[in-house]
Amino acid sequence: MRIKIGKSTKLLGFAIVLIFGFAPMISCGGSEIGQGRYNPTDTWAIYWFLCGTDLETDHGMATNDLNEMLEVELPENIKVIIETGGTIEWHNDTIDPAYNSRWLYDSDGFQHLEDKYLSDMGDPDTLIDFLEFCNDNFDADHKVFIFWDHGAGSVDGMNADQLHDGNSLSLEEIRFAFETVNGSDIDDPPYELIGFDACLMATIDAAESLYGIANWMVASQEFEPGCGWLYSGWLQDLVDDPGMNGALLGKAICDSYVIGCENIGQDDDITLSVIDLSMMGDLLEAYYFVGVESLFYAVEDYSFISNFGRSARNAENYGGNTRSLGYSNMVDLGDLIRQGGDEFLPVSGESMLDLLEEAVVYQVQGPLRQRGSGLSTYYNYNGDTWNLSKYANLRGDEDPFRWFFEYAVTGTLPWGALEFLDDLIDSMEEQWEEEVVPKRGSKPKDIVSPQDDLEDFPVIITDESEAVLNLGSQLANDLIEVNCIIGYYDAEEDLYIHLGRDNDIFADWENGIFTDNFRGVWGSIDGEYVYMDIVDSTDDYNIYEIPVKLNSEEYSLRVSYSYESEKYSILGGRKGIGENGMPDKNLRQLKPGDILEPILYMIPSGEEDLYEVSVASITVTENTSFEDIDLGDGLFSFMFEMIDLQNNSYLSSVALFSVEDGEIFALLDEE
Repeated sequence: MRIKIGKSTKLLGFAIVLIFGFAPMISCGGSEIGQGRYNPTDTWAIYWFLCGTDLETDHGMATNDLNEMLEVELPENIKVIIETGGTIEWHNDTIDPAYNSRWLYDSDGFQHLEDKYLSDMGDPDTLIDFLEFCNDNFDADHKVFIFWDHGAGSVDGMNADQLHDGNSLSLEEIRFAFETVNGSDIDDPPYELIGFDACLMATIDAAESLYGIANWMVASQEFEPGCGWLYSGWLQDLVDDPGMNGALLGKAICDSYVIGCENIGQDDDITLSVIDLSMMGDLLEAYYFVGVESLFYAVEDYSFISNFGRSARNAENYGGNTRSLGYSNMVDLGDLIRQGGDEFLPVSGESMLDLLEEAVVYQVQGPLRQRGSGLSTYYNYNGDTWNLSKYANLRGDEDPFRWFFEYAVTGTLPWGALEFLDDLIDSMEEQWEEEVVPKRGSKPKDIVSPQDDLEDFPVIITDESEAVLNLGSQLANDLIEVNCIIGYYDAEEDLYIHLGRDNDIFADWENGIFTDNFRGVWGSIDGEYVYMDIVDSTDDYNIYEIPVKLNSEEYSLRVSYSYESEKYSILGGRKGIGENGMPDKNLRQLKPGDILEPILYMIPSGEEDLYEVSVASITVTENTSFEDIDLGDGLFSFMFEMIDLQNNSYLSSVALFSVEDGEIFALLDEE
């Protein structure tokens, strides 16, 4: 269920925007984080919806957090009420996985309240039943609600119950449950804070679903490490200062989260945000204008969609968004706008950034996640129409972002979008200023895939022995990304070994000219070559995925490269997103004694399909490292990879690099 702003209000607002820029809005948000303290004798109730799932079955993570909670001695005015379920096995002798059980932790200790029939924690009725139980038995002056489990962002929600086929709660179902029990009131929300101890839930859609339900939201844009929140930290802070408000409690959650992640060495790419939900009225209206402006420019010239896509690819994004790990399709909202430059969204962009800064009152970020604004938004990285249809249902029937992404992914402007823009223009005809936004011309064109023009596009070898892809500006406008793919020809075995993909090229997007930077080096673990695939790139760092078998289990090893230190760091390994859309929360760090088998891909002579092979076994030590090493003499293939809006990949013709005694020569593949 979406919070909607009346159409007439939006049209009037957009008219003001067109003439004067973004108009000032009535706002009650952006509170200073230390303001609005409460009486320290007020009562607090923390409701904890603890769906253990495979995180508990495989790793005991829920039990760890319960034990952290038990380290804190609670006063009489603070109570924690817990519902447990959703997992095959609990790593303690107290909780029985055959039931949904309810527990109380207060000044008298940890107490069992009741066992319920085993119900699906991904079903809104189960959430409603718990909310009603808490209201009836444990009401308080200030109420906090915590979701604990996997999270998957705007489209797939969270709480994947392991005992019910991984069924999860959507954002619509979460709002429905809270509204059913407590109603909603934007002036006096029933909850002080709602938090997601889960991955990927700091999204503008999640915040919208809680508007009028809570004063504050705490959530992470990125994967959370398996340790999650540090319950012994923030809960002790509340005990020490029970007069704090939700913003200060959110800050305590964030600060202690950093400590917990640092304790296990997994703080490199963490994020956690405190969102002032009273700002959502203004924020949602600004977000709507960003969608309207994006849709308008796309209808005027569909090359804007490519520019939007390149901004999304360059922006800080979360959850992997790769073929090997899967796609969360979440990107930082602020960085998406900033990456487009000053002319990207001249009407709505700056105001959106200002309001984001005001709404996100506090956030923590690891060194590899320094550009985020604190809230993510949807972007369809993988071109998947099923994922898009779920997003469309989330946004509703008349939503500019829905129409924009449907146009981008399907290539055809959806029914209703053009009529919407026509009505907008007609209603504002007298106030329209052409110099601000040009008038729409002819009916928009369908976006035609450039496959016939791009596949096997010829590579030029220059006199300077460089491989150059000269697409021209028009074809380049159809693309959102250009990379290079490197391979090795093994003459003795008569086969091709696929080494991976990188962005180590020189790109001139304005003219559509891309030039190699082949240096005869490649990544390795302890001197053994690996397949490496670039998945994220900024001015400060790159992040790669390395397919490996870790103690015979398949993992994707995440490796970062810092441009400042010119060194790689092994962050850890993850498994991919499951069938229910939930990502792997556990970042498995390497330990001495682990056995790593890097996975390479080869094509035997005369065949076309890639075969997976393991050619080395590495015993991890305390000194195990990732570094570039010389490829040595030999013949190496080089292709440019071109990616369009629908995430289709096209390969150029092959250039060859011959390396002899360290000298590199480029030539065309004559075969």
